[in-house]
Amino acid sequence: MGHKVTCVLLLVLMLTLSTLAGDQKESCEVAPSQRENCGFPGVTAEECEKKNCCFKAYPPGYPWCFHPLIPDNTTDRTDEEECAF
Repeated sequence: MGHKVTCVLLLVLMLTLSTLAGDQKESCEVAPSQRENCGFPGVTAEECEKKNCCFKAYPPGYPWCFHPLIPDNTTDRTDEEECAF
């Protein structure tokens, strides 16, 4: 019985973590200077997108195939900073 409970708890934990990760929306709206290369010289849009990366063939001099931006979900902790303890 204990083994089944452990398995169920593990399954619930995995589902919770995958749901939290799925809430983050990736965006290809990345400033050219902030792009992190995800491809290789001559990569096509199709090859890039198969790697779950973004492809924009402009502007020259910046990566065309690059990792998407994942928003930072941190919150301001001003309420904790004002604590008198």
